[in-house]
Amino acid sequence: MNLFAKSSEKNDVHIVCECVALYSKLYTNTNTPIVASYQIPGFRPKKAVPEDILLNYVGPKHVQDATVEAILRHTLPQALASVEDRALEDSVRILTKFEDMANSFSLDTVFRYDVAVDVAPEVRWLSEDKYKNLKVVVEIDEIVDAEKAAEKELKRRHKALGLLRIVADRGLQVGDLVVLDIFAESISSDGSKGEKIPSAESKGFHLDTEENNNLVPGFLGSLIGFRPGETRSFPLQFPESFEQDSLQGVRAQFTVVCKELFYRELPELDDSLAGKLLPGCTTMDQVQERILQRCKEVEKTAIEQATDNAILDQLGKLVEVDVPRALFQEQGQQLYGAKLLQLQAERKLDKDQIASLSSQKAVQEYLESERENINRIIKQMLAVGEIFKAEDLQYSTEQLVKEVENSIEEFKRYNQDYDEGNIKQQVQDVLEAAKVLEWLKENCTIEYIKR
Repeated sequence: MNLFAKSSEKNDVHIVCECVALYSKLYTNTNTPIVASYQIPGFRPKKAVPEDILLNYVGPKHVQDATVEAILRHTLPQALASVEDRALEDSVRILTKFEDMANSFSLDTVFRYDVAVDVAPEVRWLSEDKYKNLKVVVEIDEIVDAEKAAEKELKRRHKALGLLRIVADRGLQVGDLVVLDIFAESISSDGSKGEKIPSAESKGFHLDTEENNNLVPGFLGSLIGFRPGETRSFPLQFPESFEQDSLQGVRAQFTVVCKELFYRELPELDDSLAGKLLPGCTTMDQVQERILQRCKEVEKTAIEQATDNAILDQLGKLVEVDVPRALFQEQGQQLYGAKLLQLQAERKLDKDQIASLSSQKAVQEYLESERENINRIIKQMLAVGEIFKAEDLQYSTEQLVKEVENSIEEFKRYNQDYDEGNIKQQVQDVLEAAKVLEWLKENCTIEYIKR
């Protein structure tokens, strides 16, 4: 057998296999699977059968197909041996159609077929320093500021103890709770009204005027002084950063009806409320201290996560990688599986929904919609792997075993199928990433800024 390796893509090795005449012996070998399955009258099992008798009894087409299959079994492992140390698992593809191989087979000519296999991609660093002297800027949301979060949490708990009273002698002001019917129509470029916007409409909408972060800018201001039974109409524009993509930048005419208006009658904030605000506390100082401590823990976790994300994001920008198809499919399916497991753990999906979302079509739709994100994560993972090897970082066998056991237990808890080999590889990736991030935090410059 002769092998000619070539590459049409940077991570896609094509191997041309040419099998010389010695493989023609398979054509009349009774050990060829389909041939061996026949008991030919007058011949003992495993004894050579004359070619003409064999062909007449079994049929040329069956013998030929069996011979092609046997050739593939004999030659494919040898063909792939040249790249076995770099080949990605489950990425082998025979490019030549079986029908074409069978039709072209002849004892008088060389048998040829093409194979492709994805190999581990090369990581190309865009900087001469690679990951050395890394500078990272971490943006921290104000919402995770422990002091501000603690104040907000105490206020939320205090409000929960209040009583709602009907407002009878004034209009709406900040601090009230109001029940609204909201209608919306798009406004065209010439100023005329367009179609209704169902996703921006709501009947019986409860608005706490102290919690208005998700409102369209100007919406609350347009309602100040609003009285029950009153209707107001006003134009507003959804911001370009609005969470619902279809509404970003849309100009709309809102019509709002005030149905009910309430204010909160709050109890005095003193030590007598301590136990109700936070069970186990007897003074307001204890309440404030414990809430602040919890918020500090949340802040610390949020900052650590933001730092990890910023470092990984910066690493992804420092490398170029041609992501092979097999690696993209594997990583994408892992991310999708983790997403389904999380949804099931949160009891947002039943078994029928899980089955529907696990279909091949659903998976492929996810892979296409998340292609950019999946490729970004793969680049980060490959960069992490390079650093892990270059800096000779290590994690303990005990850590690996424990985390694999925990992951398997998680799959079993939700009756999910799993592959222990895949789980082990995923855990290894996570442990490597943790070690690399720990090393980078000690060896790079990190700047924290508030958004």
